[in-house]
Amino acid sequence: MTADSVGGVWTYALDLAQELAADGLRVTLAVLGPSPQDDQTAAARAIPGLELIDTGLPLDWMAEDPAAIRHGAEALGTLARRLEVDLVHLNSPALAADAGFTVPVVGVCHSCLATWWATLRGGALPSDFLWRIEVLARGYRACDALAAPSAAFAQATAAAYGLPPPVVVRNGRRPPPGGGPGGRERFVFTAGRLWDDGKNIATLDAAAALLKVPVVAAGSLEGPGGNRRTLRHAAALGRLDAVSVAAWLARAPVFASAALYEPFGLTVLEAAQAGCALVLSDIATFRELWDGAALFVEPRDSAALAATIRRMLDDPGEAGRLGEAARLKAGQYGMESMASGMRSLYRSVLAHHTSTPSRKEAVA
Repeated sequence: MTADSVGGVWTYALDLAQELAADGLRVTLAVLGPSPQDDQTAAARAIPGLELIDTGLPLDWMAEDPAAIRHGAEALGTLARRLEVDLVHLNSPALAADAGFTVPVVGVCHSCLATWWATLRGGALPSDFLWRIEVLARGYRACDALAAPSAAFAQATAAAYGLPPPVVVRNGRRPPPGGGPGGRERFVFTAGRLWDDGKNIATLDAAAALLKVPVVAAGSLEGPGGNRRTLRHAAALGRLDAVSVAAWLARAPVFASAALYEPFGLTVLEAAQAGCALVLSDIATFRELWDGAALFVEPRDSAALAATIRRMLDDPGEAGRLGEAARLKAGQYGMESMASGMRSLYRSVLAHHTSTPSRKEAVA
């Protein structure tokens, strides 16, 4: 299984690997892109039956040219053959086309430049995006099966690439020990890849200027490509480990996200499991996952966002009711459900595995 240490894919891959290893499967986690942080490495090493390999290979969306992706794919194919794996799970499906895998390949569509651009910018794609999207399209076609974490993102992926919609296997997380509502302070919490325009931290930062309570944001403000965000009103905590994020969520009465582009949103799920009242941008993914258990706001309206947050903070009873609704809704997105869905997909491609030559013909 491939993973990267930059965002939510790491959490997803580690959780799924833990479930699979608990079933007695031998799982090798091949890390692409920047090396994992010490706490990430420690978490991976703590999982019995999991082998962690820091490949040093580039992520497809950070590669300088198609040759770099092709080189990474070939190296990954060599690694898979050396390990004699039975199945390859690509969280970076762009690597599927040129790897020469001889076993079934399942790709998971976590995000992509085409859908990101369509959501945030629209219009003609920049040339630097075009070749990356073409490589990913080849990778998608080379996979034996594709999965996506939400129906909204499955449909967006199908429309962007002219593919049948990927199988929907919603992400999951195991609730923190204790779970449920606890003592709440008076502040607002958010977390994620704050440097990513898709997270729209600027709107929440503007809303923070209208609130008389702290708005606390966890996550890196600088991306791996050097792009950087600055917060003027919200308090930036920087990147936190999973234990620290859970501690903040246990104290926060409100979790807010003004994301414009979010294929799923693992941190929102973590906040719901912790019993936080959810104030979310009104986008298709959040509506699909959290309708009836969150308050929704137009994603670029900082005044409406601030007013909705203020209403929750001023009415602890209503915030508690909404937090409990979110916690109950989060029960639908547990690790058992996600792992069961992926195991079912694995069994399907193993049972109907086509030969390597036919896969290459499909790619061509």
